[in-house]
Amino acid sequence: MYTLATLEPLIVRLREVQHLNSAASLLSWDQETYMPAGGGQARADQLATLQGLAHDKLVSPEVEALLMRWVDPSTGQARDQLGDAWDEPSRALLRETWRDFSRARKLPSEFVKRLGRECSLAQQVWAEARAQNSFKRFLPNLRTIVALKLEETRYLGYRDSPYDALLDTYEPGSTVAELTPLFATLKARLVPLLNRVTQSRTAVDDALLFQAYDQTRQVEFGKLVLTAMGYDFDRGRLDLSAHPFTTSFHPTDVRVTTRVYETEFSACLFSCIHEGGHGLYDQGLDQERYGTPLGEALSLGIHESQSRLWENCVGRSRSFWRCFYPLLQQLFPEQLQAVELDRFYMAINRVTPSLIRVEADELTYNLHIMLRFEIERDLIEGRIAVEDLPAAWNDKMRAYLGLVPPTDADGVLQDVHWSLGAIGYFPTYALGNLYSVQLYEQARRDIQGLEEEIRAGRLTVLKQWLNQKVHRWGRAFTADHLIRRITGGPLSPEPFLAYLEKKYGELYRLSG
Repeated sequence: MYTLATLEPLIVRLREVQHLNSAASLLSWDQETYMPAGGGQARADQLATLQGLAHDKLVSPEVEALLMRWVDPSTGQARDQLGDAWDEPSRALLRETWRDFSRARKLPSEFVKRLGRECSLAQQVWAEARAQNSFKRFLPNLRTIVALKLEETRYLGYRDSPYDALLDTYEPGSTVAELTPLFATLKARLVPLLNRVTQSRTAVDDALLFQAYDQTRQVEFGKLVLTAMGYDFDRGRLDLSAHPFTTSFHPTDVRVTTRVYETEFSACLFSCIHEGGHGLYDQGLDQERYGTPLGEALSLGIHESQSRLWENCVGRSRSFWRCFYPLLQQLFPEQLQAVELDRFYMAINRVTPSLIRVEADELTYNLHIMLRFEIERDLIEGRIAVEDLPAAWNDKMRAYLGLVPPTDADGVLQDVHWSLGAIGYFPTYALGNLYSVQLYEQARRDIQGLEEEIRAGRLTVLKQWLNQKVHRWGRAFTADHLIRRITGGPLSPEPFLAYLEKKYGELYRLSG
């Protein structure tokens, strides 16, 4: 039987590619955290060079020769040689490497370098434009990126929509044709539920979250929760950035960021928990398979399921706060000592349409994603011009959430993703929400007394379950195969919708 040992010549080359990608990721992390403002131009050139080298190594004749020896190009699957079979890890590694190689060789090296450079430059301009509330400042860079992403769709090819080529980068196999009815199902249940909540006579006051909270102690509490979740600070760190994110260079070096506001307590804490979920996934990947698809996260939807599971199913639950609320009261006695747990629980779960996606409640969050999905789809399919994005954004905010952003900083400029060239990324957030509840419900069935463990602050029992069920497999399975393997069924919106209807039905005392 052929095993991973057979593929060692290929694995050596894949690790060299990953070393270059990891170095580029380190430079990107630094750009978001500690790089001086004047370093943007030089950083863009450095990143373009590294990304170009990584691309060239992946599509090199040496890698192609090895793959052609072991993979049937007509199927993208491992060849059976001399009647012998490959073991499953080897089949998965060859399948996923062939996918990466096939996509990468469609992209000219010059294009990869140009895209990397422009995105690095745009990232810094976006931060400045958001701070200045000036879409006009970001417009030239965004025009360039959209043009490059359209060029990318032509290189990659697609069957129906050019947006499918970009979706496939982040959620392999996902298409507009599949997402459109899925999102319609969500919208059909979310909007009526939101209307019932907003019309409820139960008033939820979250003013207590907007007092003055010392920023250093906010970060201290975030670190306390991350440690309880099992995030290993010997293999990770927490820093500040304009937009919270997680980056990984190796399972032994995984870094998360948060942002902190003195009078907005929830922002720091829940971004810590959210990014911590991403960080646990990356720390839980198999170190021995680093550099290969078996040592990489499966998809952005599955990755997002980890952050949303921890942020919402755990971090916004009563069980979690039974343990952690007394600790929070000790850190902020003036603000919270006289506030009962139930009042705090209701405050952090208050439903109210809001301008900012990362601060949205569970109920309205997916409406933010649908808005972005529709705008991106229309942008790539040619129904919206780049300069018309602010107006399109505001129109959809009014239609979906009943709000109109007073500034572009609170509207079309609020997300970093377009400056990174990550068009097609947003739908994975909605998929992550669906996966998260389906996985959490299975964890509750598998782990006896899970809620009691969480109430006692013993969160690592859940982390260990996720390590075993999700993290350690890397890309050994497709997302559909993985979710069926764990839960016994395909991805379904029903668990997520039932969870929201039950939780907010109780919180807002909705009848029927």
